[in-house]
Amino acid sequence: MHTYQSQNFTEKVQIGQQELLELGKKVSGLSVAIDQNKVAAVLKKPLPRNIKEIKKYLGFASYYINHIKNVSHITSSLYKLCSKGLVLEITKERRDAYERIKHELTNAPVPILNDFELPFELYIDASCSQGLGAALHHRQIVDGEPREGVIC
Repeated sequence: MHTYQSQNFTEKVQIGQQELLELGKKVSGLSVAIDQNKVAAVLKKPLPRNIKEIKKYLGFASYYINHIKNVSHITSSLYKLCSKGLVLEITKERRDAYERIKHELTNAPVPILNDFELPFELYIDASCSQGLGAALHHRQIVDGEPREGVIC
């Protein structure tokens, strides 16, 4: 094994698991969800005090971009702060955007596997000047309750 500069990491191998936590996501045979332990740490943080903290927060939110509907629209006021020469000014709009992303991360739909028996819904985020994105969704009934899911 060491001849090809590879190593044996048997202590990290888990066989027969129903789900696993990897890179901030909870992966199972049917879906890929946000690891709420990672989100919990962000929920405890106060409002960013400088541009560096804003950029770190936006980077964290961007990692979960597939889980947040209209993310480019929500974060546009925070991204404006990242322009050179701007002074950090936390307005009500920016505070609301910060809190909304936290809310969306804790209530994000779980990406599900495609089911051709269900109708598709296409969500398009065309904020034009802020960004562009799209996501394909299914709406399912689970335990008598409607549940929306992004198709992974």
